[in-house]
Amino acid sequence: MLKVDRPTPSHFGIYVSDLERMVAFYTEVFALTVTDRGVGRTFRNQLVFMSASPHQHHQLVVASGRPADAVFSTVMQLSFAVPGLQSMRDIWARAAARGATDIRGLNHGNALSVYMLDPEGNMLEVYVDTPFYVAQPHGDPLDLSKSDDEIMRETEAICRSDPSFMPLAQWQAQFEARAPHAGG
Repeated sequence: MLKVDRPTPSHFGIYVSDLERMVAFYTEVFALTVTDRGVGRTFRNQLVFMSASPHQHHQLVVASGRPADAVFSTVMQLSFAVPGLQSMRDIWARAAARGATDIRGLNHGNALSVYMLDPEGNMLEVYVDTPFYVAQPHGDPLDLSKSDDEIMRETEAICRSDPSFMPLAQWQAQFEARAPHAGG
């Protein structure tokens, strides 16, 4: 069971045109596990529930019902945290092989990200956090052909040159001080 002390974003769902293609994309690219599937009693679409965690029944739901001729996705982005830069490199390769397009890297200072469009044009982000804070939006090119150490050195230098820079722990302490508390 997911433990929370206030409303916390936990999962998302998207309409898709080709349900099986999209299930294959998300299970093969992101190693998600299908936890359930079926047609809802009141929501009469095909639903496939997927998760990367035994602590959350589903983190992504794909639902039939997106028109095949839909030109524009209303999804701004779906973001996936990964363990490290090598995971980002591996996902880039798997996603490209499974039909992802417009794949590119961005260095946000507080996170290193790879963006792509899934086979139906939904924007995805794969990211790792850094131990730094800089005001957002912030985006510099990210070259994943460089070593992890080189990327982190460049990121720290970029962040320290930004007037809003602070260590992540300092930003987190400031967040805690201003965040509403449960029941309050």
